[in-house]
Amino acid sequence: MPIFRQNRKARRLPGQAESPACAAWSLRPQASDPQEVSCLISNRIMSAEENPKQATDKNLEAMRRFSEQYAKRTGTYFCADLGVTSVVIEGLAKHKEELGAPLCPCRHYEDKEAEVKAAYWNCPCIPMRERKECHCMLFLTPDNDFAGDQQEIDFEQIRATTNEY
Repeated sequence: MPIFRQNRKARRLPGQAESPACAAWSLRPQASDPQEVSCLISNRIMSAEENPKQATDKNLEAMRRFSEQYAKRTGTYFCADLGVTSVVIEGLAKHKEELGAPLCPCRHYEDKEAEVKAAYWNCPCIPMRERKECHCMLFLTPDNDFAGDQQEIDFEQIRATTNEY
C-alpha cells in the first residue's frame, strides 16, 4: 500500500474553492514501484490490487464490434494512436456493464444514471450523429489531423493496452 504525504497547502486554481479531500493529500506517493501506484481514482492513488476490474470480455467485444461497424458506416477512422481507441472502447464497455448503456467515458458527469436516461452522451453521442464530432477521438473524419487509417482493432490489442493501466 502506498504511503501518502499530507499536504495542507495544495495548489488551487484562481477562483476554485478549497476541497477538504483535495487539500488533505498531495497525491504524490512515496512508493516508487509502478505496480503499486497504478491509477488515480477518487482523489487517491490505488494499489494494483485495488484497481477496479476491466469490462467483461462480452461487453468489450460488443463495443469493439460496434465501434468498427460505426466507423465503416460513417466513413470515420480510429485515432492514429490506437491506444486512445483501446482506452475509449474499454470505457464504453465498462459503462455498458455498470450503467446499461455505453455512456461517453471521456466526460465528467454529476449523475451518470441521469445522463444515460437523457441519452445525449450515449455513444454515438448527439454531436457525433449530427456533426461527426467525437470528443473522445474514437470516430475521426479523414481530414482530422489525428485520424489514422484504421477502422478495425483486434480484441487482443485492446486488452494488451488496457492491461497496462
